[in-house]
Amino acid sequence: MTHTRIEPGILYFGTPVVLISTSDEDGTANLAPMSSAFWLGWRGVLGLGARSKTTQNMLQTGECVLNLPSDALAPEVDRLALTTGSNPVPPGKVERGYRYECDKFGRSGLTPVAAETVAPPRVAECPVNLEAVVEAVHPIGDDGRVLTFEVRILRVHVHEEIRLPGTTDRIDPDRWRPLIMSFQQLYGLGPRVHHSTLAQIPERLYRGPDIERAQVL
Repeated sequence: MTHTRIEPGILYFGTPVVLISTSDEDGTANLAPMSSAFWLGWRGVLGLGARSKTTQNMLQTGECVLNLPSDALAPEVDRLALTTGSNPVPPGKVERGYRYECDKFGRSGLTPVAAETVAPPRVAECPVNLEAVVEAVHPIGDDGRVLTFEVRILRVHVHEEIRLPGTTDRIDPDRWRPLIMSFQQLYGLGPRVHHSTLAQIPERLYRGPDIERAQVL
């Protein structure tokens, strides 16, 4: 195979969609889709535009809920596309066609439910809810337009149907069907293609101090 040198505008090769719920300054719940996220242990790393309402809320309150939609929720997620909780809409988002929306839950048709440890609500329909607090914020690049948030998970809530049968604290990867964004398009996760040798390692060996720290809340 021969490679060709290209310069794509984005490098979104496929990451899980996250619906981040935060609280505005007046306590109103905001809900925003994003897909620049990954997890290490009970920590998450999120990439967000510096001027987004979600970013402003997280900087002000230091907390959020990361709601992970399944591929069945693609229509609900897409209803939030090109909407923002910022009023007025930032110029960069105006150029891209964004519009102000004050009721994100109403717009999406999703249901807010109370979290246990943070003020922002969880999303009832999402199979996974991760309550979190901000631990660190770092700028990305030289223009200050993007920030990365390191968040620490306080609670993990899951729908029973994605839990591994016969266990209390494991997710069944064959039942969990995350929504994936690849180059601005929404996809589902395909079937397992090969057994992973890493699966021989018991998941309990990855348990870190953040889990014990969360248990005291």
